Amino acid sequence: MKKKFVLWALPVMVVGLAAVAYGTGFLPKAAADKKAAAPTLAPNVHISVSVARVAPHAFVETLTLSGSLVPREEILIGPEIEGLRVLNVLVDEGDEVKRGQVLARLVPDTLDAQLAQNEAALARNAAATAQARSAISEAEARLKEAKNAIERARTLKEAGHVSDAIFDQRESAFKLGEAQLVAARDGLKASEADRASIEAQRRELLWRRSKTEVTAPADGVISHRRARIGATAALVSQEPMFRMIEKGEIELDAEVPQAHVVRLAVGQKARIAIPGNGEVEGTVRLISPAVDPATRLGRVRILLGKDPNLRIGTFARGEVIVARGTGLAVPRSAVLFGKSGASVQIVENDTVATRPVTLGLAEADKIEIRDGVAEGMLVVAKSGTFLRNGDRVRPVILPSTVAEGR
Repeated sequence: MKKKFVLWALPVMVVGLAAVAYGTGFLPKAAADKKAAAPTLAPNVHISVSVARVAPHAFVETLTLSGSLVPREEILIGPEIEGLRVLNVLVDEGDEVKRGQVLARLVPDTLDAQLAQNEAALARNAAATAQARSAISEAEARLKEAKNAIERARTLKEAGHVSDAIFDQRESAFKLGEAQLVAARDGLKASEADRASIEAQRRELLWRRSKTEVTAPADGVISHRRARIGATAALVSQEPMFRMIEKGEIELDAEVPQAHVVRLAVGQKARIAIPGNGEVEGTVRLISPAVDPATRLGRVRILLGKDPNLRIGTFARGEVIVARGTGLAVPRSAVLFGKSGASVQIVENDTVATRPVTLGLAEADKIEIRDGVAEGMLVVAKSGTFLRNGDRVRPVILPSTVAEGR
């Protein structure tokens, strides 16, 4: 029994001796090295944080937009008469034209024939008018003779030398002469009316004859030509013969989110980037009063002026300068947005503190602070929730995060 007790106690004694050796430092070298390699955190180590210095900056706030190039004013040019074939086309797409310049000619043969018929009608009317005037002169002479005859018959009748029958005949001749004179004068009026109608037809034919030349209504550039030699000119059933850019002026028809439309104003300057043509300067010319209810986008027209290198239909992207000013700047990434508003985290004496701020103008990577910080302060360049008030940090000013003025 005693021997069994000794055998059981031997392992317990070995474990106890190992524990004593551990506590007094008498351990094998490998175990000691492992213990020495265990990490130990110092209580006052500072975290490195990128910061930016608050500095003045000249802000140019812009609004990004995109769209397509379109004519400022497009003029549709077509024939003013139809039914005539195209005889000549004198311009092509891209040609610059002046007001009144002939663009195309139509075949005038039909109108020339109608003018010849009209001239013949005028000649017939002139002869009829002359006959009517002759008839009036003849009727006036007969009436005068009948009047003299009835006056003589009245005197003789009163003296008893003319019977009633003869007096009645003279009176009937006088009334017939009056009727013939009225008829002759009405014939002249009808002839004159016919002449007026024929002359009106002639003026219309001459106008139509003059419109066989299709001319430019204003100065501009031909952007599209549909006219073809031999085709029949039509007024509304076909596309116009020519499309013209008035004065060659091009503008950008762009779309803007409805929240930003209110920031636009006529006359604001813009920079428009056009693929293959670089940047061009523009001016806001028109802001649509309506917003598309489906897309919630408003439309704005930016005048780019006359430039032969611009092509309508080209996609373009640009920026409109909506505000300018100078103020204290910090990186956009330095601003926190919460329920109580905007704030930044400043670093003073290696300690983080949160400051509410009032924001102003903004650019791509900078934002203006109008109240809440002072020039020269250090702000956390990339604020986040991992820093809290009172945290000890080691500020590192990186060149890419310094809010430098320009």
